[in-house]
Parts: sequence; C-alpha cells; structure tokens
Amino acid sequence: MRRTLTVAAAAAALLVSAGPLPVAEAGGAVPVAAGRWGTREAESFWTPERMASARPLPPGPPERRAAAPQDPVAPVPPVDPVAPVDPLDPPDPWAPVPPLPPPDEAGEPGGTGGPDEPVRPVDPGPDATPSPSAAPTAPTPTPAPTPTPVTLPTPVTLPAPAPVRPALPRIPATGPGVGQDFGGLPVVGRMFLVKGGGSYFCTASVVASPGRNLIISAAHCLTGADTQQVAFVPQYTRAKPRPFGMFPVLRTAAGRSKIWIDQRYRTQGVNRAAALDVAFAQVGPGPKGFRVQDVVGGNRLVTGAGYAHARATLIGHPSAAARPRLCVNRTTKYTSTDSRIPGSFLRIACTGYPGGTSGGPFLLRLDGRTGTGDVVGVIGGWKTGGDKPDVSYSSYFGADIRKLYEKAVAGAKAP
Repeated sequence: MRRTLTVAAAAAALLVSAGPLPVAEAGGAVPVAAGRWGTREAESFWTPERMASARPLPPGPPERRAAAPQDPVAPVPPVDPVAPVDPLDPPDPWAPVPPLPPPDEAGEPGGTGGPDEPVRPVDPGPDATPSPSAAPTAPTPTPAPTPTPVTLPTPVTLPAPAPVRPALPRIPATGPGVGQDFGGLPVVGRMFLVKGGGSYFCTASVVASPGRNLIISAAHCLTGADTQQVAFVPQYTRAKPRPFGMFPVLRTAAGRSKIWIDQRYRTQGVNRAAALDVAFAQVGPGPKGFRVQDVVGGNRLVTGAGYAHARATLIGHPSAAARPRLCVNRTTKYTSTDSRIPGSFLRIACTGYPGGTSGGPFLLRLDGRTGTGDVVGVIGGWKTGGDKPDVSYSSYFGADIRKLYEKAVAGAKAP
C-alpha cells in the first residue's frame, strides 16, 4: 500500500432527496491519554526537532519510502494509465478554472458528471471564507452607515490582531502532472500524531465550517486506539516549522480526540471501506487564541462534483521533504476491479507523492489571492491513496462524506 501500511485490526448542508442514507457515525473519538492537550502542551511536545524527525504514518513499501526529489524538480512525464491534459498556455497553477457543467441523468456526460447527485457546495456558515466561484457577480456595494460615537466608561482591552498572512509563494510554471516543491499555502499543513510510541505525520487542510475550527484529512491517518498527541501545523516547512503556530486536535473531558470517521471505515477496514477514507477533526485555538480558519482561511467542501475535472491542484507533504509539493493535472474516474477494495475513486497523475502526502487535498478553482479553493477529495481511498508515487487517488465526496461533515459541524460547535 502506498501512503501507509495499514494498522491491522482493525449545520448546514442539504440532504439528497433519494431516501434515507446509512448514518455516518463518528464511531467514537479516538481514545488518548487523559489530561490537558492545548496549544501550550502541543507546542511543548512537538518541538521543531521532533517534527523534523517524524515519519510518514507508517512508512510505506520500499518503493514509497524515498523522499520526494528536492528543488529543482526534473520534469518527469506523468505515468500511465492517467494521461496528462494538453499543455496549458501558460501552465499557471493559479489560473481560474471555469465552472464544470452539471451532470446529466447518466452521471458523467463527457467525463465530467457526478455519479449519484448534483454538485452540492456545503454551506460552511454565514461567516465562512467565500469561494471565488461562489458569487459570479458582485453585489452593488452599499455605503457604510456613519458610526455613532460611543463613550466607554473604562478602557477596554482589545484582542491581539490576527496574524498577517505573508504573500503567497510564486509557483514556477511546470507541465501538467509534474510535481513541484514550493513554499506551501497557509490553509494546508502537516498533521502530527503519535501512534504506537512513534512520531508520524500526514497532510491535512482547513475546511470552512460555522465553527471555523475543522480540518480534513484521510481516515487511515487517524484510526487506531493508540493515536495520540494530534496537532495541525499550517504551512509547515523545515525552515519555518510554525509560521502560524500549532493547533491541537481537541479532546473530550474523557480524553478522547474529537475526530469524526465513518463507523463503517472503522469496522470494515481500510480496504472494504476504502470509499470512506475521509476524516474531520476539531482543532483548538492557536497560540494567540484565534481559530484556525480566522488565521489561515478555509477551503469550501464540495460534494457531488463528479470524478473528472479538467484542472485540479494536488498538495501534500512528501516523506522527508523539507517543503510541501504542488501539482496540477486533470482527474479521471477509477473503478476498482479488486473485489477486496470495492468502489470508484478520483485519480490523478502527479509525480513525487510518496508517504506523508496522505490526506492532502484535491482542490478546484484555487484562488491565487486567498490561497483557498474547493476541496473535492483527499489523498486516500484505493490502497490508501495508491501504490505508486506518481498516481494518487481519493475517495469520492458524495452524500456519505457530506453527512459526515454535518456530524462534525454539529459536534464541533464553538463554545
């Protein structure tokens, strides 16, 4: 298996109208050691040295253990069976993507439709970071009313301002399907955790929600009763290991991490339930007391968008690489012929995505101004993301994933 060797043993959105769906349960939060686990404890435990020494969870087979090539990246053609799209002019990863046509009743006209439902952007709440494609026409601005002066009887201590995001890194132009190490995006980072006494990491990203406190990753990264000390570090690089601080995955009073995974994934395992390899987790405030989405923004969750997209951006943290990796290519539908791993998945050819990239987002309409887009997948699913470093997979984001998101939103309401 590619992204990890399996550990054996194991509100807001609209519902579809085609009858009741199987309930996607959180399955109980992952039990961890009792005691406080806040930002201070997380930053004390996850020192820069420990983060740098963490390994992908757990190391993959021999051909996946090597780290991704460092800069500069030699052009490597995408591998079959997924052919690259025609060269773009220019091949700018930040160029906007035109809206995809809606699917017809057959599901995938021209290879772009969804299999079972219309495209449903999940409503993250009235104050969520908007997607650049969500509002094609801007409303006429209304002049702000003249504020009424207020005399305060006593001085008021205001909260510290949110960190100012640095300019987004410039991405060198590369051909479709060619991975490129880069400085990262604030909305994507490494998710560190302890399992079986070892220090590991996967990739995770912020997903917009009413509580502004949710991240999304692969379920296979977070299963297991021994998963502990989980923390998210936005835009991690070895040179700047905590550019926005650390956001701990919160625990309940009983000491269980607040993680939502479909119960069928826990009971059936990573192969039989590969189509449900998605997890949401609630993170606490960062070192200055701000919620993660307020600090770095959030990607909008979109379900029912289909499998085939002309232009998707894949971001992940490969193995021992010092920086994250970005690639742009088209996605296609892959239906497994292995009865042990049933289901259909998104597939993309992108070079240099070994272990550690599990949980990395598939993004549509990535906005170069905000560094956010629409998340339609995460590296995982078929063979926990694939068995080759140059072809990645994702579970399909349909009604089950939307239902799981709703459950996470309900359980992660801000205090």
